[in-house]
Amino acid sequence: MSDQEYMVKAEGVHKSFGRLEVLKGIDLTVKPQEVMCIIGPSGSGKSTFLRCINHLEKINAGRLWVGDSLVGYRQKGDKIFELHEKEVAAQRQEIGMVFQRFNLFPHMTALENVMEAPIRVKKEPKQVVREWALTLLGQVGLSDKASSYPSQLSGGQQQRVAIARALAMRPKLMLFDEPTSALDPELVGDVLEAMKQLALGGMTMIVVTHEMGFAREVGDSLVFMDYGVVLEQGHPREILANPQHPRTQDFLSKVL
Repeated sequence: MSDQEYMVKAEGVHKSFGRLEVLKGIDLTVKPQEVMCIIGPSGSGKSTFLRCINHLEKINAGRLWVGDSLVGYRQKGDKIFELHEKEVAAQRQEIGMVFQRFNLFPHMTALENVMEAPIRVKKEPKQVVREWALTLLGQVGLSDKASSYPSQLSGGQQQRVAIARALAMRPKLMLFDEPTSALDPELVGDVLEAMKQLALGGMTMIVVTHEMGFAREVGDSLVFMDYGVVLEQGHPREILANPQHPRTQDFLSKVL
């Protein structure tokens, strides 16, 4: 399959923690440059699915591709072999992830946080990385905060540094796990604006979110998950205005 058809493809993805089955057969396709928003109640498997995409969690059954590569595995004939940790790490470099918590290095400035991975992991020249990092901080509206430490930044500013840090590795796919849920309401807008600009720039994104306005405005597709399965998917505006599944109707009646 050419990687033009999809950027992410999930086929029958299952994931269990002990006896608890969290994902019960997820089938999803994300096209290049698509922004997919995933909504649903807590415990529905949204974050677990994201973590499976970059192999922070190993799936128990099914297949997951990013581009034309199987995530975490290699196929030879009919058999599947698990990749070595080094190969998994190389795959993971192509996937940026932004979590609810910013996890910035407290002893490094915003600029140093963004520069760290390309220098350490990709061994890129410091001066080249510095220019790129400054460009990225500009993109997320933080040119004036390059020399600030995380403790000197608001939560929203720290989250935008975290976005710039993920972009520093030049990923082909960005995963966002409820990136605004830990923020004060007045700080949410700046983070969503930075994400919107990313989307306008053509970045393929999967966003687990409670921000229905963002999903409606920026999303190309909307997925409603509950109990580890996809119950409904389609265009954000259509689903938000006229949900078909009773469970989606119930959920949206509480959050909209």
